[in-house]
Amino acid sequence: MTNINDDHVKVHFRMDIGEDGWPPASVESLWAVELGDGTVRLDNTPWFVRGVASGDIIQVEFDGEGVRWAGETVRASENCTIRLIVLKDGGSAAARQSALEIFHKLGTTGEGIERYGMVALDIPPEADLPRIQKLLEHGAVEGWWRWEEGCVTAAWRSTAAS
Repeated sequence: MTNINDDHVKVHFRMDIGEDGWPPASVESLWAVELGDGTVRLDNTPWFVRGVASGDIIQVEFDGEGVRWAGETVRASENCTIRLIVLKDGGSAAARQSALEIFHKLGTTGEGIERYGMVALDIPPEADLPRIQKLLEHGAVEGWWRWEEGCVTAAWRSTAAS
């Protein structure tokens, strides 16, 4: 994410909580850049929202209290969102940072959150998708993390299929 400034706004996404209690909230708020035409460009990697990624253009609607609520995706960014629950060392800060650094070498950005021992990765289309996928699988086999696809592209799916 870039530095937050005056053109950044919060956009709220409604989520359904599953029977397993996940995600742990019914609303997630993401930073976005106001585009002035009823849309925003997400400038945040989602922790829990599925189907969106940083850089996506999202239609927004205001409620009676002036809160921006996410609507349809107007244009997808071609970025992927991948989330890890870091298991190594109990998801310690060092283990989360290590995961971020190793994926950063393959072209990703992201951040960690202590409360859930998570790392959220933003993967642009020019990142090394085959190596990222191999590393995700290797880390899962080794017990370093569990991972899920929050938002993936055709390029990600075609790489996984090959």
